[in-house]
Amino acid sequence: MMESGRVGFGLEITKKQIGNHEKSAAVREEMKRMSTLPANSSYAAHRLRVLHKILNLISLQRTTSQDEELELLFAGLQI
Repeated sequence: MMESGRVGFGLEITKKQIGNHEKSAAVREEMKRMSTLPANSSYAAHRLRVLHKILNLISLQRTTSQDEELELLFAGLQI
């Protein structure tokens, strides 16, 4: 069972949502870092595609398999 807490104005958040916020921030930071690499870098282009996919998965209500895919993507990126 997921724990939740109250945050100002009666908004209820869960630990999962906090984790998603932290993950989103980490992904956005990595995207900024990738944008400093040369535009023709195939490494940067691939990594940006993966980062976009992660952001998309974070923003959705996910199934168990999508949660697992998201965790594998994070593990592969080591961010």
